[in-house]
Amino acid sequence: MATFRSPVIILGARSDIGRAIARRYAEAGCSIVLAARGAERLAADRADLETRYRVAVRTAEFDLHQTDPDRFFRELGDAPGTLVMVAGVLGEQRKAESEDAEAALVMNANYAGPARFLLAGVRAMQPGNNGCVIGISSVAGERGRASNFVYGSAKAGFTAFLSGLRARLFREGIHVITVKPGFVATRMTAGMKLPPVLTATPDEVARAVLKAHVKRKHELYVRPIWRPIMAVIRALPEAIFKRLSL
Repeated sequence: MATFRSPVIILGARSDIGRAIARRYAEAGCSIVLAARGAERLAADRADLETRYRVAVRTAEFDLHQTDPDRFFRELGDAPGTLVMVAGVLGEQRKAESEDAEAALVMNANYAGPARFLLAGVRAMQPGNNGCVIGISSVAGERGRASNFVYGSAKAGFTAFLSGLRARLFREGIHVITVKPGFVATRMTAGMKLPPVLTATPDEVARAVLKAHVKRKHELYVRPIWRPIMAVIRALPEAIFKRLSL
């Protein structure tokens, strides 16, 4: 079984993907920190991981919108070994177009907040300890589409941030992975009509993340079919692309 640096800090641990990732790292023998808003609601998750996998598990209150991310890591105490950013919101495109508060929420929750917390987490990491930073971004960030350009633009910023962070930390022995899950069957997407061939499960995402961690991949499409799909979308001329209902 592969060895990963502990503790594994899951930022956004109440999400379906966050819970699945926590289970897979715990199964690999890692100590876990489950961080989320309303951390008291993670008590059952903590008990399950401790009982099932016999690993140390802590919970921590975490809010993407708080103004001092460095304080979060100071109060946590332990230097991160593996840092996983899962937090984010899909938001409502139409509402974001008409209401500044919704636009600000989506942009902060998917780019500014995650980027600031990862920077703070890296500052708390020990250089050269073979640590890893994993950011859950989105295929939506590869090209702005009329149907979700507010969310997509934030994810585009986050993807660019992770790329730069990867280059910056390479010589310090800290690896950075950008994860683009595509569609995932979660509570956030419940009710949406998602194409089965393009839709992963949270556990499928988690398994792919750990595999990418072992192989030290730079970028991960959870289902490989997304790579050619997004290559085609990126290659479409703007005159054609703007007329499509995407």
